[in-house]
Amino acid sequence: MSGQHLIADLRDATRLADIAHVEACLVAAAAAAGATLLEVRLHGFGEGMGVTGVALLAESHISIHTWPEHGTACVDIFLCAPTHDLHAGLDAIVRRLEATVARCTVVERHFDCGSPSSPRP
Repeated sequence: MSGQHLIADLRDATRLADIAHVEACLVAAAAAAGATLLEVRLHGFGEGMGVTGVALLAESHISIHTWPEHGTACVDIFLCAPTHDLHAGLDAIVRRLEATVARCTVVERHFDCGSPSSPRP
């Protein structure tokens, strides 16, 4: 079994201190990626400050950390089915934050790392 883990840095983003808007971004990303949303948890660090949050998914998670003072956000999307579209999830966030993607990496994740027949790092 395997999954994909997308990690992206966004720049020139807007509404990064708006906790309700960041929540809407996570909900939209889960829907766009074809994931099953279980719960969204967020924490705002105060007036004009950043937000950290996670969308808990049946298939894993989507998280975001924002820095309004720099116009940046870091996004993490980890999903485990080949039918999921991680890039569609990222695009949903990018559109809503009116951001650009500064960097994006997708890592293949493997779930059999702990089995006795699998080599350990």
